[in-house]
Amino acid sequence: MTELSELVPPETDPAALWRAQVGVAIVDDNAVIRMGLRALVEASDALRFVGEAGDGEAAVDLVRATLPDVVLLDVRMPRRDGVAVAREVAQWTKVLMLTYSDAPEVVEAAVEAGAGGYLVHGQFDSGELEASILAVARGAFLLSPPAAQALRTARAREREPAAPRRPENCLSERQREVMEAIAQGKTNGEIARELFLSEKTVKNHVNRIFASLGVRTRAEAIAWWLSGA
Repeated sequence: MTELSELVPPETDPAALWRAQVGVAIVDDNAVIRMGLRALVEASDALRFVGEAGDGEAAVDLVRATLPDVVLLDVRMPRRDGVAVAREVAQWTKVLMLTYSDAPEVVEAAVEAGAGGYLVHGQFDSGELEASILAVARGAFLLSPPAAQALRTARAREREPAAPRRPENCLSERQREVMEAIAQGKTNGEIARELFLSEKTVKNHVNRIFASLGVRTRAEAIAWWLSGA
């Protein structure tokens, strides 16, 4: 006997269509944005809305409970920011950051946290967003142009030589006192009397200061010290 379900073509089988759709969770603290994104997802034959959240903690709970194929994730949210959420939920789902921020450090942090894509609001239309969701669900990595430029900027900064350590960061408190006196043109004897130290102790401090700053003369030390003032 032929079952009724066998008469339904596979492409119109509701269960098969449901499984073929990409499940999408939406996380944003702006209810209006969530409403717009939900309308887009529900209007698509390729996407399926699975739930929404308005803060970072609720986002983690939502992803754990629904295991969406893709979560659309804002960056700045109460209770927990989007980068922290991405770092935790990337083990369960694909993450597509969807936010207004194109700050280089934010884009880089999101990518390092496991985001599979980063889109900046205002830089895509509904069709491009749908295509991006489907691409990320398949494992693609994509960035909107502003996000791509931001990531290049962040990586370029990493390749720049590290700035020299400033005097206040590489000297002890006592050495800073001695260096300040040197910058005022005082001799070792004057410094010793002012700080109630022996001249030998002051000389030892001066030698350590020169070594820390990578200089050989008092003039070089003073120039370095004043450049960080």
